[in-house]
Amino acid sequence: MIRYRSCRPPDIELRVQLRELANARRRFGYRRLFVLLRQHGEPSGLNRIYRLYREEGLSVRKRRARRRAVGTRAPILVEARPNARWSLDFVHDQFANGRRFRILNIVDDVTRECLAAIPDTSIPGRRVARELTALIARRGKPGMIVSDNGTEFTCNAMLAWSEDQQIAWHFIAPGKPMQNGFCESFNGRMRDELLNETLFFGLDHARARIAAWANDYNSQRPHSSLGYLTPAAYAANLTATCDRLRNPDQLRRSHFAHPAPNGVTSAETLIWMKVQGRVRCAKRMAAARRFRLQLWCTPAQGDEGDAGGAPPPHKLISCILPALYV
Repeated sequence: MIRYRSCRPPDIELRVQLRELANARRRFGYRRLFVLLRQHGEPSGLNRIYRLYREEGLSVRKRRARRRAVGTRAPILVEARPNARWSLDFVHDQFANGRRFRILNIVDDVTRECLAAIPDTSIPGRRVARELTALIARRGKPGMIVSDNGTEFTCNAMLAWSEDQQIAWHFIAPGKPMQNGFCESFNGRMRDELLNETLFFGLDHARARIAAWANDYNSQRPHSSLGYLTPAAYAANLTATCDRLRNPDQLRRSHFAHPAPNGVTSAETLIWMKVQGRVRCAKRMAAARRFRLQLWCTPAQGDEGDAGGAPPPHKLISCILPALYV
C-alpha cells in the first residue's frame, strides 16, 4: 500500500525556541508567542506557529470563571490621551507562611499602563493618598480617578485629598465591578500570570517580583486590545501624534456601550427611532421594486417585435433614482 509521507522539515530550533518562550511565559497563548517570535526575527507565519504550538502540547488550560457580569452597561466617554482617567483597585494574596498581603494597582485606562503596583500588609487611606501624590509628581495629574466603594477610598483622608488636588473621583455602583473593567482586567492578568505562578517568601521578595512583572507588562508584553503593542509603545505613539480620536476597532471592543444620539434620553425614543428607520428602509425597497417593474413593462421604441411588447431581458435597466433615498 502506498501512503503519503510528510516532507515537512522538523523545525527543531523553532520548536526549542517556542518551548522556551512558553515555559518562561506559561499563561501566554500562541498569538502572543507569535508576536514575541516575530520580535526576535522569526519569519514563520501564524498558522505554522499554531501547528507547532499544538504539536508540542503547549495549550494553556483555561481557568473556570467564578461569575460573569450581566446587565446593562452605562456609556462612559474617555478622551484618548494619557492621564485622562486612572483606575484603582486592590488584589489580595498570601506569603508562603500563610500571612496575607494586598497590592494596590493603579492603571491608566487609555494606554493600559500599570502606573503602580504597591504590595504591603496594610494599605490604609492615608497611604493611598501618599502614593497618589508621589505618582502625580512623577507623571502628572489625571482628569478623573475611578474606584470601588472600599473604605480605603471613601475615608475622610481620601475625600480631603481629592478636594485639595481638585481631581474628580468617580465611585462605581456597589456590586458592579464591571464598571471598573480596565483595572479588573489588569487584576485578572496579574492573578493569572504572576500571583498564581509565584510563591512569595516575604514582603521584599514580593516587591521585587511584582515590580519586575509590572515593568515587563508595560515594556515587553504585547496587549491584544492595543493591536498587540506594548502599553509603553502605544503611549509613546499616542503622545507623539497627539491623536485625540479612538481607533474604531478599539471602540467596537470597548467595555462600555456606545452613547445615545444627541437629544435622546429614553429607551422608548431609541426603540421608536429604530422602528422608523426600518420602515423607511422597507419603503425604499418597495419603491425600487416598483420602479424596476415599470421599466420592465414599459414599451421600448425601436425594438424588434410588437410595438406594445416588453423589451428583451438583455435591455432591462435596473437602476434606482437618488430621489428614492431622500
